[in-house]
Formats: sequence, C-alpha cells, structure tokens
Amino acid sequence: MTRWRDRHPSAHRPLSALTALLLAGGALAAPQTAAAHDRPSPPPAYADVLDLHGTPAAAEPGDGEDNNPVGVFADLGAWHAYALPETGDTDAYGGFTGPLYIAQEYPWWLSRSFSRIRLTERGRPLDLAGGGTPRFTSLPGRLVQSYALGRGLSLTLELRFATDRTALVGAELRNTGPSPRTLGAEWTGSLLRPADRPMRDAPTLSATASGVGVDFAKVRETWDYLTDGTERFEVTHKDRVRTTVDGDTYRTEAERPVTLAPGRAHRFDWTESYTFTAAERAGERAKARSVLTRPRTVEAAADRRWRGYVAAVTRGVPADRRRTAVKSLETLVTNWRGAAGQIKHDGITPSISYKWFTGGIWAWDTWKQAVGTARFAPGLAQSQIRAMFDWQVTPDSATRPQDAGMIPDVIFYNDPARGGGNWNERNSKPPLAAWAVWEVYEKSGDKGFLREMSPKLAAYQTWWYRNRDHDGNGLAEYGATADPANATAEDQRLAAAWESGMDNAPRFDAALGTGVVANRAADGTLLGYSLDQESVDLNAYLAADQEYLAKIAGALGRGADADRWKRRAHTTATAVRTRMYDPSDGWFHDLALGTKAPLTARGRGIEGAVPLWTGTASATQARAVREKLTDPAEFATTVPFPTVAKSSPYFAPTAYWRGPVWLDQAYFALGGLRRYGYGKDADTLTDRLLDRASGLAGDGPVMENYDPTTGAPLNSPHFSWSAALLLPMLTRDR
Repeated sequence: MTRWRDRHPSAHRPLSALTALLLAGGALAAPQTAAAHDRPSPPPAYADVLDLHGTPAAAEPGDGEDNNPVGVFADLGAWHAYALPETGDTDAYGGFTGPLYIAQEYPWWLSRSFSRIRLTERGRPLDLAGGGTPRFTSLPGRLVQSYALGRGLSLTLELRFATDRTALVGAELRNTGPSPRTLGAEWTGSLLRPADRPMRDAPTLSATASGVGVDFAKVRETWDYLTDGTERFEVTHKDRVRTTVDGDTYRTEAERPVTLAPGRAHRFDWTESYTFTAAERAGERAKARSVLTRPRTVEAAADRRWRGYVAAVTRGVPADRRRTAVKSLETLVTNWRGAAGQIKHDGITPSISYKWFTGGIWAWDTWKQAVGTARFAPGLAQSQIRAMFDWQVTPDSATRPQDAGMIPDVIFYNDPARGGGNWNERNSKPPLAAWAVWEVYEKSGDKGFLREMSPKLAAYQTWWYRNRDHDGNGLAEYGATADPANATAEDQRLAAAWESGMDNAPRFDAALGTGVVANRAADGTLLGYSLDQESVDLNAYLAADQEYLAKIAGALGRGADADRWKRRAHTTATAVRTRMYDPSDGWFHDLALGTKAPLTARGRGIEGAVPLWTGTASATQARAVREKLTDPAEFATTVPFPTVAKSSPYFAPTAYWRGPVWLDQAYFALGGLRRYGYGKDADTLTDRLLDRASGLAGDGPVMENYDPTTGAPLNSPHFSWSAALLLPMLTRDR
C-alpha cells in the first residue's frame, strides 16, 4: 500500500440504482433471511465497538502524521461523516461532531458541531447537562445522544444516513413529568475555517427558507484542497424555521414553540446534505424533502438494513469475537464512497481517517475489500470491482495503448486531465481480481456479473504476460509503465515496488541489487519495465487467478475455456513450485532474472507463504514453510506473521513492509496453513493475532498494520482491507 505522502512533496451519480437497492433492502444489500428481518435492534453488545467520540480543534484533521484522531461514522457512500461529543465537553452538547467533509480528495472539518440544538423554556435556556450525565453512543448504523433535562423531560438525538449524500437527524423531546412543558428550539453552529489561503476563504454561510447552507468557492490546491465552486452543504428542517447569519455563525429558530402534555413527545427532524455538482444539489433537495415527509420510515429501513449487515458478519463467528466483526463492518461502511467525479461506481477507500487515503480507490485494496464486503453487501462488492475496471486500459487508449488490459494502481475524484495529482498509472497492483470476482459470485449467485467480468479478467491476465514477462519464460515480474513520471531507473524501480503492494520490502532495495530492465514488443515499441527479478507472490497470484478464471468459465458453461485456464494454471503453478522454492532453507523466494538463482540473501519475506494460500506448493514444501510460520524466531512473533522474518537482518518491526504485521498477509498465511491440513496451528495463531493486535478486542480502530513484537498500532487507523479480511479470519475461512 503506497503511502501517498511519500510520493508528493461532475456529472450526477450513475449509481443511484445501487443506493436505491440498498435502501429498499434488496437482495444485494445484504444476505436476507426472515430471521434477519425479524431480529430486534442490535443488542447493547454492539454499542461503541469503535470509539467515535471527540471534537476537532481545527479545520484540518491531523495528528502530525496526517491521521485524523477523531473516529467518524458515514454510511451509504456519503462524502461527509460525523462523530459524537465527549462526555464533559459541554460546549459540544446538543450536536454531532462535524461534519467532516471531503473536498473531492481530502478531508476537512466544516465545524466543531454544525447543528447544535438549544432548548428554551419561558425564555431561559435549558442546560443539557442539568439532569445528569448525558449518554453518547454509537450503534450499528446510527449515532445516539440521550439527555435528561430534569422534571421528567428528556431529549434524544439520533443521526442516520438517508441517502449517499444526506444524513437524517431526529431530535425527540419527551415529557414524562406531571406538568405540561412549553419549549422553544433553535440551532446554531459556526464554521471552522482552514488556516491558509485560498482554502480559508472557500466556505461561505447563507440562510435559506428551510435552514442554512454552505457554499464552497473554487480552490485547486492539488495536494490539500480541491473544489470546483459547485459544492454545497445544506441543512433542511421539516418544521418552519427562520435563519440569521452573522459572519461564520448562524442561528436557526423554530417559528413556533412546542407544548408537551404529560406523556407526550415531539420530534424535530432535519437533513444535512453534502453535494458536489449543481445536478446533485437539485436531485438531493428533492430527496431530502421526501425523507422529511417520512422520517420514521427512512429510519426503520436503515435499521433493517443494518440488522441484515450485522446478522451477516456475525454468522459463524464465536460470541466473544462478534464485536470485532461488527467493528470491521462499521469500518468498511464508513469508508464507502458513492460514485463521484471520475469514480464512476461506488467504491471503498482505504481510510477516511488518513489524508492520502480518503478519496481514492486502489486496485489491490479493492480485490481484498470486495471479498469481505460480499459477506454483507454483495452489490457493493460488485460495484467496487466495477469502479476499478471502469478504468481498465483499452486497445484504443489515446495515452497508453501498449498497456491494453492493465488496471491502474489507484483512481481518484480527479484524473490527470482534471488536475488530479493522486491518480496513478505508473504501475498496476497484484492480480487478485478473478479471486475477488469469484468470491463475490459465491455470495450473490449473479452469473451476469461473471459474464460481464470474464473478458476483462482475461485481458488483465494477457497484459501481465505481454508487459511483465521480460524473458517470456512464463514467470512474470513486477514493473512500471512507460509513463512520463517513470523517467529514470530509480523512478521505475520505485513504481515497480509499488506494483507489488509491498512498497519498501527489502527484496526490492536498490542497495541489495534490485534494478530494472526495459520490455519491448517485437517491433521495438516500449511496453514498460520489469524488475530484474521474478517475484514468487506475483506468480502464485497469477496461478490462482487462472484457476478462478477456470471456475468462472465452468460456471458459465464454457467448458473449453475452463480447460484452457486449468492448463494455464497448472503450468504456472508448476513453474512456481519447481523453480522458486529453495530446499536449503525451506522457503519460497524471488528469482534473479538472469541467473534464476533464488534471492535468499535478502532474507525471508511473508510472500514466501503465498504459494500455500494459492495451493501451489507441494505437501513437502508446505511442511517446511509451516515450520517457519510457527517458529517464534521467524514468523510466529508476539503478533504473528511479520512481513519480514524476525531472523532477517533487515527486520524492522515498525518500518511499513519491513516487519509490521499486515492482516492481508496474515490472512493468506493462515489460509495456507489450513489448506494443507495445519488447522490447529492456524487456529492458535489466529487467536494470538486477534488477542494481541492492539484495539481489535476493545474499542480501538482496525489498523493498517501492527508491531509484531508488541502489537502496537501502526500507520492508518480504520483501515479497510484489514477490516475486510478480518471477517473471513473470524470464521476461520481460507
């Protein structure tokens, strides 16, 4: 996973059908059963599986490492998110933290709490903390605040998402006291402005007939803030209100007071929408009005959907691990972004909580995320795969026809033509797409999706062997495209390392001898570049994807194609098994391109376990690899499966791909052990990982990676592929 900070010093959404299907509780929204529909609201066991409490001090999120320390909640692909106030922060009472909005590619806080409700009685304000300590709770699919106001009066605030651009907030006042109560209501909030120009001048408040809006000026700061001048955040109230604006602060007042007889309640409902284009704004205003005519129906639909999600991800999970499953679910849903800009289908970003991962869809991440997402929302899993294949290079490409079939590394709201700096076609990512498609099909049963994806997957396979097999021997290399940003040999080596997904792994170090070679077509056309080593994980992945292509062809009744892919998979697996295993140290290694010698001097990396997950290894080889995976001096560390063996001279437990535990690689290693009959070892190591990786058993976030010697959290919090692969890990699937 490339840390994008290391690289750098709008039509209406086409996927409304997916959102409509999810809102309707359609078959692809979640695995639906009568039991799922009839289950009661999520039990208290799933309250606060993540700590989503806090209030920002400034508009720009960050803790010095570009991470947002306040965890947030979003749903349905919204590009804005919220949190809960902390107990004792009375200035934040009455409102939800935020929102955090995404300026096309980067997260910013609009306010500490944009819509704070205030209540008055006989002209005097009611103290929201006056009746005791309030409760702030996150539950699957909603945020809840509960206040006791004294003399039998209570206030409950609940926030859910109604669409992929709109949150619905309900505030219920209930009188259980002996006397009538007459109350006034108003809402107030202030902007948090970015510190620097031109971002500081971007947001502007304006009053509307039904609430308040924020317009955003056009700002094109490539590495910090991107708006087109058409974005808008808008609060719409169901009740009649009047609003005044004073600079960066507004006040909205309900036109009429509310009188509550004993035993009666009243609800205030409002929506908060964040849109990118004029067309989105017009469409969302109509949707918001519709939501406000039936808020309880919308809430009930959201709760049913989330009950289905929870039932799906906890099925087959031991009771003491179910909170972790729900934590993973909430992480994935919060990182879901609806189609916008150049992202043509809904997808899942790596993390809304890390600046450089907020607004992009990565290929390798997507394949793994789809496998986890398919367990509770197969339609969303399909959509995120489509989001990447929307940008598969075609033979008629104006910029890189030589790369026909390639999937870009990452796509963002802005492509290079729109001034996007984060979009990356300098490299692709490891080929696990056919695995992802098959796993999604097994949950959805949608053969139409298989028919749609089959030729695209085949084209991707063809690209690997045309553009990344330097000597044509059937073993491919990671590499780099012919791209202006790959101008030097070092540029090419760096992009090739990114293509592996293991960016700074020792096996790709220039200091250890890694170089690049040019790949050319028969007519001399430059096709790109390869590392001067054939990588074991890449070729094991290719063999596995060929097997999945055979399964896809078989499911579609294409027997000849299935046989062809089976033969191809057998050939690739045989090459990995016979050429890339070193019996002298019992491990699989990359091979030097010229000599074909195993690169054992670079140490053992976790990629050597991938041939077990793919079923490529022989039984004898698997037995030897198992010995290393279960050895505390190698890979069975305090938290198991560091990316580099503890015995390696290059082991560095906190240095990204040079030692930390990544949960995708742990999943592959555990699946490999199970595949070869070492289930007891896998169970022991799974429990050790789940118990010792910081936060998984409590309310901490799912992290990008972990220190293998201590379990300490490392790098990005709320990380999607970790959450996605925890789901099958929790059910001991491979």
